[in-house]
Amino acid sequence: MNDITDATSTPLLKVEGLSAGYGQIQILSDVSLEVRRGEIIALLGSNGAGKTTLNNAMVGTCKRMGGSVHFDGRDISRSAPELIVDCGLIHVPEGRRIFPNLSIQDNLELGSYRRGRANRARNLEEVFDTFPRLKERRRQLAGSLSGGEQQMLAIGRGMMSEPVLLILDEPSLGLSPLLVDQMFELIVRLNEKGQSILLVEQNAAQSLQISHRAYVMENGRLVASGLAADLAADPALRRAYLGL
Repeated sequence: MNDITDATSTPLLKVEGLSAGYGQIQILSDVSLEVRRGEIIALLGSNGAGKTTLNNAMVGTCKRMGGSVHFDGRDISRSAPELIVDCGLIHVPEGRRIFPNLSIQDNLELGSYRRGRANRARNLEEVFDTFPRLKERRRQLAGSLSGGEQQMLAIGRGMMSEPVLLILDEPSLGLSPLLVDQMFELIVRLNEKGQSILLVEQNAAQSLQISHRAYVMENGRLVASGLAADLAADPALRRAYLGL
């Protein structure tokens, strides 16, 4: 996928020199990245590379130890998580984290608790158009869904918040090969509708196929960045960091 952005445009998300961790333990060191409107950006790295910690630091659920985060023209470096949601930076976390004892529709409507409440009915229909299987089972308990369906529900709940930028943390994790393909096709469709996406994945091969640009993490640091096609074509990078 080609780079679609104007290099002079203001980034939607700009992370500069971010360090973060848990308690006194530092996980991230001096991480900087950008996401521009209309892009799919892949953030790649093996398990334990620091990707989820970076997500948590950006959305305010992890201790930031240094650096800054700007989103949609605002400095959110010290903002509370709920205020970051209000800005439209929406995180679909690893592991789905649905509410298994609530219905599918209740789970989705909770996505508009902070943002998108005025357009809840319209957004719900858009989610159901995107995920017809969820519409068929809207009264069913979320815990009875398959893994793939639960991932659809988690993404749909994120969509209910009218995201300006949607962070998808390991959306293909634990899915069958067929469902993985369908998940990546869904991400492309959302982007074609104008959704800006930060795709955080271990699945480097398919992520690079659909992304405009990519960053690679190892041990809490960024070790490579560039156009997705260029990273995918670099044999040394493929061997050292991408497992390709």
